[in-house]
Amino acid sequence: MSFFVDGILREAKTRSASISSLNIDTVYLGGGTPSMLPPDLINKLFDGIGNIFRYRSDTEINLEANPATFGRSAAQTYAQSGVTRVSLGAQSFSPDVLKTLGRTHGPREIARSVDLLRAAAIEDVSIDLMFSIPGQTLEQWRESLESALELSPNHISAYNLTYEEDTPFFTRFREGLYTDLEELNASMFEVAHELLTARGLRHYETSNYAYPGYESRHNQGYWRGGDYLGLGPSAVSTISGRRWKNIPDTAKYLAQIEKGGPTESEVETLTPAQLDLERIALMLRTDAGVHRRHLSEVSPARIDGIISEHLARWKGENLVLQGRGSMLVDSIVEHLVS
Repeated sequence: MSFFVDGILREAKTRSASISSLNIDTVYLGGGTPSMLPPDLINKLFDGIGNIFRYRSDTEINLEANPATFGRSAAQTYAQSGVTRVSLGAQSFSPDVLKTLGRTHGPREIARSVDLLRAAAIEDVSIDLMFSIPGQTLEQWRESLESALELSPNHISAYNLTYEEDTPFFTRFREGLYTDLEELNASMFEVAHELLTARGLRHYETSNYAYPGYESRHNQGYWRGGDYLGLGPSAVSTISGRRWKNIPDTAKYLAQIEKGGPTESEVETLTPAQLDLERIALMLRTDAGVHRRHLSEVSPARIDGIISEHLARWKGENLVLQGRGSMLVDSIVEHLVS
């Protein structure tokens, strides 16, 4: 795996030559299960990134981790590598639901992972959960939320399972083996909102809750439409209105890196109007809402319509979703921009 890390660092070095500011606000190692990488390679990767770019004293360094893929020494290496925040892919505390998801960990491993990270002085831990999983009951979802809260994380992500093409879940959904029940989805969303906000967590984005000061800075930058650089196979970047996606095939990506060739497979230039539409879709998911200046191309009648239905309101110059609007964000965005 060392050659893979070397390839990413080589791409980082190449990209750095065309970026005006090398100061890094956040780093996020995710996609797949990065905690499967040996700890020494994670250390090599973050050290290498820091040598190419410039970490600040408050740079947020995020790592996605699976509870079944690391132990005490790995957690300590994460901390020594500068990791400040870990998103723990728990998904559920129900053994039956974890089995449906094909997960190899159980509730005990989740609690153990949280303890290991805290013992390594990584205090900023998010427990990531998923609802609307086939066969999952409302009570199982409630119990998972309560189990997560017992571990006192400072951030919880509660994601609604989506059926994406080219996945076993989508195949079974298309064959009618799985069903997507809107009423159950809504009930699960409401249960999460009630339980988590009652414990003082701020519902700062559709699927994310945090105690004040523990919101994901990386995700907040993305939702605001900030520039970001993606490294590695399939990684997407957006800088100064130019967006590109890297070659998805790992072998081809590394071969291009080795010979100094281009790694981009798709490239597009986004107009200011297109960027505004994206900001509407992203910022409406947050409790900050979207500023009026990004809504210039949206029909005032459509905005008035969702306000009259009490799905949104003006908060100063920002349009903010409220009540059931938070559950209907995707359909509301489609209504506004279509």
